[in-house]
Amino acid sequence: MRLILLGPPGAGKGTQAQRLVERHGIPQLSTGDMLRAAVKAGTEVGKRAKAVMDAGQLVSDEIVNQIVSERVDEPDCRNGFILDGYPRTVPQAEALTGILAGKGQRLDAVIELKVDESALLKRMEKRVAETIAAGGQVRADDNPESFKKRLDEYREKTAPLSAYYAGTGELKTIDGMADMDVVTAEIENVLAEAARVK
Repeated sequence: MRLILLGPPGAGKGTQAQRLVERHGIPQLSTGDMLRAAVKAGTEVGKRAKAVMDAGQLVSDEIVNQIVSERVDEPDCRNGFILDGYPRTVPQAEALTGILAGKGQRLDAVIELKVDESALLKRMEKRVAETIAAGGQVRADDNPESFKKRLDEYREKTAPLSAYYAGTGELKTIDGMADMDVVTAEIENVLAEAARVK
């Protein structure tokens, strides 16, 4: 089961990804984790990534694509994986299609959690209030200004992926504002349908 979860910050991707990891026994692959692992392992591409990061620069698509390509070859990805935070752009999505095709694989689903942004903002504010009330630590970027900035960035860079995957026929949209368990059930329906079509 190879899938991508799309949706703006706060849409619940992390929660749903964890449920999928537990239910299907497949890893959740986040770009940051993959980069750190490659650097730590001292792989060839990891060394290149480290040099770029040490110079305070952004890691190129070419390096990120190679790290993803190597990561999905690892044994824990044999039954599939969930990509989180990759692809971020249409060129990365096109590269991913090529990477998987080269391995005789393809995506089973691209699931987008559709959300109402103003409701998301309220949800975020509520979460912050609850965290503070419980005596917890609030993330530095969990404030309305940072959140709006992250939403704008998502809309500008990542939202075009929706159009791209709609064009390839792989995109399935789910109402991310629904109850968490309803969203989980909808995702499972999409995956079951993908398995049938396979």
